[in-house]
Amino acid sequence: MIHMKPGSQVHQLVTLLSFVGEYPAASVYLLGKERVYKALIHKLTTPQTFRDSQTGAEITCRLLNISGKGYYKTIRFYKAALPILEWIHPNAYGYYMGTFWNHRFPGDAAHRERNHRVAEAAALCMRSGIEVRPYLLPKLQNQSKRLVIPDSPVLYLAKDLKKVGESEMNKTMFTRMVGAIFSSGSCYAVYNTRGTAMKWSGMGEFKALHSLIEVGRLNAGIIRVDAALLFGESGSVALRTLLESDKSHRLEFRFDAIYRHIYFIPMDDYGIRQLRILSVPDWKEKLLDLLFDPEVRSYDRGLFEYDACVNGVYILSHLDGDIARLIRFREAMESQTGPFEILCFPHQMPFLREYLGRLVSYKTIDMDSVEAELGPDRRNLFEG
Repeated sequence: MIHMKPGSQVHQLVTLLSFVGEYPAASVYLLGKERVYKALIHKLTTPQTFRDSQTGAEITCRLLNISGKGYYKTIRFYKAALPILEWIHPNAYGYYMGTFWNHRFPGDAAHRERNHRVAEAAALCMRSGIEVRPYLLPKLQNQSKRLVIPDSPVLYLAKDLKKVGESEMNKTMFTRMVGAIFSSGSCYAVYNTRGTAMKWSGMGEFKALHSLIEVGRLNAGIIRVDAALLFGESGSVALRTLLESDKSHRLEFRFDAIYRHIYFIPMDDYGIRQLRILSVPDWKEKLLDLLFDPEVRSYDRGLFEYDACVNGVYILSHLDGDIARLIRFREAMESQTGPFEILCFPHQMPFLREYLGRLVSYKTIDMDSVEAELGPDRRNLFEG
């Protein structure tokens, strides 16, 4: 018998699938210990007896179904197991059935790919302490200015952002965006490019950004959205995205023209820790205060993009993973007299060396030290 109780791995899987619908088998490692989760998922594809630890209700069935091959292999609920959703939250079953066509999924690869991108981003956010369960979040509106969105970090999925208002235009928005994170008065558009370079679509992204600004203005009092989070499998994805952007012949459609800041988040444990840092209130100012004395900081008043000038060396902090600033810093190095230095985490070094080469010197700082000073919340919603 398997006991369904908050914090258990089975409870985590059911919770995640209740709002993402399906999860890529190739990304099980993002949930926690890969070997443990793979064994559990295999077990849950065979009939088991489940017991609700809170009510004592029982059901015997297969919980999960795995279909597809290779890259497109996907994990979904077995139809007979859907009543278990009622054990998770009173509104979980209704949300799932209303969002996923009464448990009838389109069979095309495009729908599955999009669901997988959303699922991976949601899993990482939950592990970093960002609330993403739609049935626990306040409902968004577009009628008047109200403080609807909580101040604590939350992720609204794109499929729910589309439902704000009745405009037909909204139905075409957020097709590439997986959602938006709201945290301490800031809003970040969220993208997941998985293992491929992100190719930005220009006007399509501008339209989505405008719609997101309206959502933030009416529901959180946010008047500016100039930042995005870009999830990717590794630093090589960030590099290919930057190189792809270099090919753009229209600078106004280059991604750093759409979003002034784009924070690359690797889909691994470092990415989870980075998300926690970005969730700290006023994290950017606190981070720069930690790194540099006030008298050497630029405070964005310099002639080009850098954070501090120490003994004549222009320093840019890449601890936040901002690849849009990285582009502007490299452009400045080509026209300004240095020397230049990048401050980064050790795991970011291979990507930075590939992109900047010997134009700059490098200095690393341990992530543990930054976390100890900033004190990011280490809670994991997967653990209750």
